[in-house]
Amino acid sequence: MNELEASLVLRAGAELLQGASADPRSDEGYEAVRVNVSAALNAVADALQNFEAATRHRNRSMGWCQDLRRVADDVAEQ
Repeated sequence: MNELEASLVLRAGAELLQGASADPRSDEGYEAVRVNVSAALNAVADALQNFEAATRHRNRSMGWCQDLRRVADDVAEQ
């Protein structure tokens, strides 16, 4: 799987989660959902950092990575 294909899986998963959250049963297993979303946000931050390492603009998305990690921490702590 290449980066584009992986990003499409990520997008599709986010859209599925958005749809599932509209279901009245959305608070079932919410603790596990938060843990999974937090881990996913940290993985996205790592992926952005990896992509940046291969470019001339290595610090361009450093702020985004930090923001994603802060949100991931907040989601996990709720």
